[in-house]
Amino acid sequence: MSDADILTNNSFRQELEDDGYARLPGSGLFDLLAIRTADWAALARSWDDLGPDLYMADGGRYRRRRYATFACDQDGFTRMPHQPHFQSRDYNPLNGDVQRWFDPIEQSTIDNAAMQSILAFCVRSFPLSGRQHVELHQFRIEARSGERGRPTPEGMHRDGVDWVFVMLVERRNVREGVTRIGTPQGRELGEFTLARPGDAVLIDDHRIMHGVTEIHAVDPARPAWRDALVVTFAATA
Repeated sequence: MSDADILTNNSFRQELEDDGYARLPGSGLFDLLAIRTADWAALARSWDDLGPDLYMADGGRYRRRRYATFACDQDGFTRMPHQPHFQSRDYNPLNGDVQRWFDPIEQSTIDNAAMQSILAFCVRSFPLSGRQHVELHQFRIEARSGERGRPTPEGMHRDGVDWVFVMLVERRNVREGVTRIGTPQGRELGEFTLARPGDAVLIDDHRIMHGVTEIHAVDPARPAWRDALVVTFAATA
């Protein structure tokens, strides 16, 4: 089955229902969403302006990020006033139970046509019902000499929401960074690498644990990073 077929015949929705997760090929997703090269390039460049994550309990300074929240209903997305990101230790044993303030995502990034298409795709793809609390995360994990680059330093985890969308934006001079999928009961379901821009995975957060292995520089003398977009949805009362 071609990349385009995986998306146009909606087989990924059946995979999400049956397995709790579904992989999406970047090339097919770009075609389906009619994402223009210029829009994607502008969106990807916004990852060059992320602030440092100063809340890493492991002492690391390998993660940069920006963050935004939205209310989502039948009228679309409404950006909420900037607020801290919070997870309980039940879901994030490393950095949980702390209100973490990150730089807000730039409005121009949110207004980018490619980002708008991605958000609309999430709404169409997840079986959402009622008003949703949506969190948008821009992550850059850097692989630097003398420090490990850890995309998910908390290990295999759930995010404490209902649905999760993860998309690779760029891999620059890195190896590894393997996505691992399992169940809360500890059963391994598989692993794969989001390798090309736009490669993505949809996750049912109630049924699936996920994590990403450390990244390492191919050439330690050159900058190395892994950029990712994460969008989460949680139903509100």
